[in-house]
Amino acid sequence: MTSVLFATVVRVTDGLPLSASTDYEQDKSVQETKKLVKSLSKRLRHFPSRCTFKTGRYIINHTTAMGLGFLMVCSENYPKLLAFCFLEELQREFLESYGRQQVNGAVRPYSLIDFDGFIQKTKQRYNSPRSLTPKIDLSEMQMDVKLNPPFQLTHEDVGSINGFSPYILSKYKGLSPSRHLEPVTLPGMVACMLSLLCGVLNLLRGVHAVESIMENDDEDLNYVIAFFLGTAACLYQCYQFVHFSGWRNIKAFLSFGLICLSNMYLYELRNMWQILFHVTVGAFMTLQIRLRQHQNKSPDYNV
Repeated sequence: MTSVLFATVVRVTDGLPLSASTDYEQDKSVQETKKLVKSLSKRLRHFPSRCTFKTGRYIINHTTAMGLGFLMVCSENYPKLLAFCFLEELQREFLESYGRQQVNGAVRPYSLIDFDGFIQKTKQRYNSPRSLTPKIDLSEMQMDVKLNPPFQLTHEDVGSINGFSPYILSKYKGLSPSRHLEPVTLPGMVACMLSLLCGVLNLLRGVHAVESIMENDDEDLNYVIAFFLGTAACLYQCYQFVHFSGWRNIKAFLSFGLICLSNMYLYELRNMWQILFHVTVGAFMTLQIRLRQHQNKSPDYNV
């Protein structure tokens, strides 16, 4: 049977369960899976923000956001897209219903058990996929899951939960903890446009240098390399500004360093003002990348 069997909301910092579906499933295998969910919830901070794990006939899916973890157990043939739509609905409703003070102030397990009513209603809806009308845009969620697919946990990962290994934890370093960057500001847009301009200028000069080499063998090939490296660095900084990735700031500084080195090598072909322009734009772009970090909280989180 294709169905959602269990769902819970936990606090990521300590794994404290805040709410859960209060159904009494007698199936022993489901009870064992719930125990595994409880163990996983205590280690969510060590895993990427979206994960899935197959255990026997069931799948455990989870997402984390704003210091909260949303976990669910479903049958192995339940559509993955609907599973993460289900978790997204729980996340949105919970963040709209409870403030950070209520979450951080919770001391006892299931302090916010009244949220169970919404979990039960949502679970009933998602257990009828043919007549389901999700509150989440399916096409948008499908694209989101495609761009940020859930990390497939292995039995080795889960088996190490009780005695977590630094070696296993290292596999998750560099994975994005969040899918959303802060909104683009006007200075950020200006920096990105100027960086693209510098990239285009470097590209045109590089192509012209290639043509000069073809006509005159005495031309220095290193100039061509310097122009193209400058182009790549400028374009990569634009990419870093638009997309979140691990070690983002370090990559931005390395790209800026490459811009500086390429312009130092090209000092014979450029005057001081041109070099200053390229280096200044690179520095400005690096600053904007540094300032535009991943969102620390959802705009609709009522704090």
